[in-house]
Amino acid sequence: MKKLYRALILIFALTLCAALAVPALAQDDLDRAHWCEGITIRFFAGGTEGDAFAGIVYRGALAAERDLGANVEYVFSGWDSELMTQQLREAVAQAPDGIAMMGHPGNDAIMPLAAEAAEAGIIMMYQNVDVDQVRARYGGGYVGAQLWSQGRALADEALRQFDLQEGDTAIVLANLAQRERAQRELAVWERLEEVGLNIVHVDSTPNWAADPNLGIPAMVAAITDNPEVKLVAFSGGQTLGNTQTYFEAAGLEAGQVKAIGFDTNEFIMQGFAEDWIHLTSDQQPFLQGYLPILSICQTAKFGLAPMNVDTGAGFIDSNNYEQVADLAIAGYR
Repeated sequence: MKKLYRALILIFALTLCAALAVPALAQDDLDRAHWCEGITIRFFAGGTEGDAFAGIVYRGALAAERDLGANVEYVFSGWDSELMTQQLREAVAQAPDGIAMMGHPGNDAIMPLAAEAAEAGIIMMYQNVDVDQVRARYGGGYVGAQLWSQGRALADEALRQFDLQEGDTAIVLANLAQRERAQRELAVWERLEEVGLNIVHVDSTPNWAADPNLGIPAMVAAITDNPEVKLVAFSGGQTLGNTQTYFEAAGLEAGQVKAIGFDTNEFIMQGFAEDWIHLTSDQQPFLQGYLPILSICQTAKFGLAPMNVDTGAGFIDSNNYEQVADLAIAGYR
């Protein structure tokens, strides 16, 4: 009995020491300015370095790299899902400590590569577009807006703010070939249809995000064919920021048709100021750059669970846009 008692005391003491040692080690690491040094991360910014949305994501990631000291390698994809998938395959083959991946290719495309990453012990985070099935099977966190609920909420806010009636016409931009990415636009479509609006669909292909002027012919055609249109719901910050160009090309004047959409940038702020744009749903892309890197660092260094953060921050409209205009113009909102 004495031997058993001494053994139990020893086990208890060792367990207590281990429990006390982990926070001490973590605190020592955190006391260093760059506590994530030595961790290599491959980060997907989505678009190109200079585009309105990806540029803010990139700035957020750069800030995290600077603050934490991780070695971050950046990947730009021009919003091309097939290219993203190939780049992810290459990233997994390079076996970094972690990968922060845009979810645009969708569950089916990412699933086998997530399996390879899990087998290799690579920490995965996803941003901007969730891949819920991938995360359910192989883990990983998500930083971004909840797309379907974000779209429904935007439509509800438009119905609340604008005098839209049953039978009115709305143009909705959505890329039906990427339904996981287009959840928020499809949610806008569904909600507006529920209250009796007539929906005109414009296929907003991914390359419009890289160069929104590519959408001018389709937008002019949609507006010209539907001169009674009351509302246009854009698919992202790049197209929303190009509202004036589309509308002027179609012969519209500022304020004649309500323009709503997603995101903020300097062009959207200008659109608010000049009455071309009237409502947008902000999803704080800076956080979609910063938080995935922070989460990978915390998992790699301290074994913490991945972050799951809804970055949807609410609405910006003609009444409150000036509160965020300076940060948007500077490329942080």
